[in-house]
Amino acid sequence: MAAAGWVCLVTVLLSLSFVVARDHRGEIDTFYVSAGHFFLLNCYTAEALDIVIWSRGESKDNLSLPTGVEVRDRLLWFLPVQMSHNGSYTCQIRNQSGVLLRRLKFWVSVSSGECPYTVESISITKGVSDSLPCKQKEIFRLNSVVNVRWMKDCQLIQRQGNPISVDIRGNMRLPKASEEDNGKYTCLIDINLDGRNYTASRSILLTVKDDLPEKVFVEPQLVTPEEQEITVEVGLRVELQCLAFIGYSEDSESSVHWTVGKDYAEDLEEITVSRKTIHREGKVYELVILSIAKVHPKFLNFEFECHLESLAGEQISVVKLKKADRSSFHMSLAVCSSASLAVLALAACFFFKVNLILAYRNLLAHFPKQQVPDGKLYDAYVSFIHSNAMSSHEGARFAMQILPEKLEEQYGYSLFIRGRDDCPGEAIHDATAAAMHQCRRLLIILSPEGKTEESTCVCDNQSQVWYEQKVGLHDALTKNDPRVILVEIDGPVDYSHLPESLRYIKRKQGALKWKKDFLETHKFSELYSKRNFWTNLRYHMPPVPARRLQTVV
Repeated sequence: MAAAGWVCLVTVLLSLSFVVARDHRGEIDTFYVSAGHFFLLNCYTAEALDIVIWSRGESKDNLSLPTGVEVRDRLLWFLPVQMSHNGSYTCQIRNQSGVLLRRLKFWVSVSSGECPYTVESISITKGVSDSLPCKQKEIFRLNSVVNVRWMKDCQLIQRQGNPISVDIRGNMRLPKASEEDNGKYTCLIDINLDGRNYTASRSILLTVKDDLPEKVFVEPQLVTPEEQEITVEVGLRVELQCLAFIGYSEDSESSVHWTVGKDYAEDLEEITVSRKTIHREGKVYELVILSIAKVHPKFLNFEFECHLESLAGEQISVVKLKKADRSSFHMSLAVCSSASLAVLALAACFFFKVNLILAYRNLLAHFPKQQVPDGKLYDAYVSFIHSNAMSSHEGARFAMQILPEKLEEQYGYSLFIRGRDDCPGEAIHDATAAAMHQCRRLLIILSPEGKTEESTCVCDNQSQVWYEQKVGLHDALTKNDPRVILVEIDGPVDYSHLPESLRYIKRKQGALKWKKDFLETHKFSELYSKRNFWTNLRYHMPPVPARRLQTVV
């Protein structure tokens, strides 16, 4: 019987130990939330490539989730929390092959108050400035936060002394904590999702302790610099900063200093060292600045070490100076210069296109080659209205005197001018059509008093001009041969009385303008306009064959 009793006792103890162990494995995190608020539940141990499956209670699929709860981006969204959502939730973590890696359980405790219950707590030493965490980083990652509010004991915070402040992560900064700051604090976040407004909340208990920070041993920490290489310019000044947290009091048994190789930085003539004590949020920092007035090549790739020595041991951070690589700068400068030159070249081509084309033609003229004849005898047919007193008519004077002197005698062009090159007694219309077909350009001279509309042509000369232009314009518009050049003489021309074909050419390509003032003044602007006129006229004229250029003096 005794033996049987011992066996029963051992069996009971083993059963109890099994129950305790199972309860320990089944320990879950509890989240306290308020009904009507927005809440996110995160399966925080899942890796980026893991598959996350949420379920209600012991179920194994998402179909068990209650109304108002859904899965988005592997998070469990409560939109919003309802009293019926109270209970346990399970997060299954599987790999890409579907193998179960971990299963986490959470309990969501729903209350009806605006500020949820909490068991989380934080303590701050009296007189020390510190922050209370909002602890809702998943909410801030949604980038939908409209406003952040903090409440104490579920009421608007009313605090004597320095006011509180809230940073971009929702954390509340509490300056110089006192016993009056004890209580439950709630972080309320107003957000807008899918066009609807929600509020998320999280509470935390604050206890302000009366412990003196100098009585508490704190291990000093080296804050900066991290081990790194700093790019510098040889011959210029550089500063290296070493910042260390030494505790809550300046009476810390800590030492911060720089070394260069095996030497203390203070012992080198080229280097100066300065120190500064910084008080920040009740903590004390030591800042040691190493200054080099002029970086010498010997300092390049040399190790500058910042040492923090304390009762907890020694911490060292190494900085190396590296010569700045100017190749990328020079490459960028070269690219910018090339781009600027390209822009200037394009601008030059745009503004000096006419001059460049004329220069190109002159260059080709010095390298004559066999040309395919086009059957043309003249470079241009000159059409104009002239009166019987030809010498007194400005258009006739321009056509019979000024044009030949410039284009034929100076530039080597061949012109057909009616009244000069036609033969007496020949059939006018047939001769005009034949001559027109032998010209590469049709140069029409227009003046303010000249009219080419058929209804207004009352003299023979005007009738002849109308016929010339009718034949030439028909071929120009249908065959682009000859090409038309319009020249307005001594003032604007009223195109409303001219044929529609002539008005069309005016709208399409414009007209060159000649003033008789060009011949009567030597002002700079008039000389420039005159030169510009002849340049543009030559641009619209065909290139002069080399054989004709060689005969021009």
